[in-house]
Amino acid sequence: MNIALRKPRTARAEFFDWADAREGRYEFDGFQPVAIVGATRNHGRIAQNISSALRTRLRGGPCEVLGSDAGLATIDDAVRYPDALMSCTKGPGTDRVIPGVVVVFEVLSPTSGRTDRIVKLREYRAVPSIRRYVIAEHTGIGLMVFERMGGDDAWTATALAAGETLRMPEIGIEVPVTEFYEGVDLPEAEGEGAVAGGSG
Repeated sequence: MNIALRKPRTARAEFFDWADAREGRYEFDGFQPVAIVGATRNHGRIAQNISSALRTRLRGGPCEVLGSDAGLATIDDAVRYPDALMSCTKGPGTDRVIPGVVVVFEVLSPTSGRTDRIVKLREYRAVPSIRRYVIAEHTGIGLMVFERMGGDDAWTATALAAGETLRMPEIGIEVPVTEFYEGVDLPEAEGEGAVAGGSG
């Protein structure tokens, strides 16, 4: 007698089925769904600036930038939705998670600091294709950049401020840090002024 063996469903697949049947947006931390709450206008502006700056520079090349609707599979079946990610791996439009992600951006919010700086750093570091993880501040102009050095798991951290440039040799582009903050209404900070790139 022939018995058809079916591959056991993963927690990730069950999460997608669960999320499809509900309103709102969720990530999956590998154990349970986590609601993605609405962000501030500044958060949205920074995220849009990131996507726009990257898309302009990547146009016509082999890599693409996707926004916060694009899923990233990490460890323990977790699924994250970064504010922006870049992949140079082609895939069908039906992909629920994006393969071959090389750069990930997260924009901080008042409640996401620990998750973005610790939990997601650990998860993204476990994805071999990711070469760079960039965390953008939301209360002032600044980036924290985690870069994978060589082929191992060793990462270096670099802080970038206004007047500096984010270099991403893995995808062949550079972006001035202030470009990510154009039109963002920031509180006045020492040496920065009240608004980056004018008010939006």
